[in-house]
Amino acid sequence: MKKYCLNLRVASAEHLTDHHVLLKLTNDDALPEMCPGQFVEVRIDHSPSTFLRRPISINFVDLKRNELWLLVAAIGEGTRQLYQLKRGDTVNCLLPLGNGFTMPSAHDHAESPVRKVLLVGGGVGVAPLLWQGQKLKDSGFEPAFLLGARSAKDLLELEFFKKVGPVYITTEDDSAGEKGFVTNHTILQREQFDLIQTCGPKPMMKAVAAYAREKQTACEASLENMMACGLGACLCCVEKTTEGNLRVCQDGPVFNINKLLW
Repeated sequence: MKKYCLNLRVASAEHLTDHHVLLKLTNDDALPEMCPGQFVEVRIDHSPSTFLRRPISINFVDLKRNELWLLVAAIGEGTRQLYQLKRGDTVNCLLPLGNGFTMPSAHDHAESPVRKVLLVGGGVGVAPLLWQGQKLKDSGFEPAFLLGARSAKDLLELEFFKKVGPVYITTEDDSAGEKGFVTNHTILQREQFDLIQTCGPKPMMKAVAAYAREKQTACEASLENMMACGLGACLCCVEKTTEGNLRVCQDGPVFNINKLLW
């Protein structure tokens, strides 16, 4: 898939929490082809201490509005700069990067039992699952979301997820949904899913992978290794796999868990 370096305009910057912002970016020309699970590398301007671009998952693409959504957590200096962006500002993005989630094909849909897909996310790792869920729904599959957070105030974009499919929630402090981690949710004992796709903190994804292996359920994980260049040159995002050391930014970030040494 062809890569582009584009100056995108901020159509809106919606502050969801004190440290999360939903950036909706647009362009005069049509946005390039992208797929769920890919990411962009964003240049950080006006920050003398930030030299590298920041990798941000593609949250959603609204073709009608020609908008690319990025869900950003203001953690370090670079992402704090992104949190301060306002409507009309310009953001330089290198995109689309990496390989996205597998989309079951029409043949799979007709010939295999793949119908119900569980999308599991934690923290800002929920970002790529929204668009993937919408794509699955549009293709006739049945997506459901299992989302985890420390507290109810940390749950993001629930109104959007609920429009796509059922949403199940866990919080560590029991302020919303069921108490505990995502793998503690009773939905995992009550229902059987044909495919699981997950993104979030590595300990969470390892637990989800262990559950999937126990249930013999196909599973993909979107890794969040540090990706400095996004082009496979710097090798700082390497992950050990059954096929040797692979670059998450080039060979991932989405991997079948059978490739991962977890």
